[in-house]
Amino acid sequence: MIARMWEVRASRSGFDELLSWVCDIAVPALEVLPQHVSSDVYSSTDHRIVVITKWRNTPESLPTPPEKLVARAPHVWDFTPVDR
Repeated sequence: MIARMWEVRASRSGFDELLSWVCDIAVPALEVLPQHVSSDVYSSTDHRIVVITKWRNTPESLPTPPEKLVARAPHVWDFTPVDR
């Protein structure tokens, strides 16, 4: 299992539209892939949006968001479970 964390900061005026794009377009495009396990979307009061997806093997990336909606390019990190 691999967890991918995708984080982006929305522009001041683009937060609502970016969140809609993430929830209505970007995440659904991943959820139909056979290696996809689950997705969660989070937002914060400082205009950040985080998507955590879980994958059976090699994770796929979210599409590039519309440039006018973001304050900076998304950051992406992959994580694997820790046996404890």
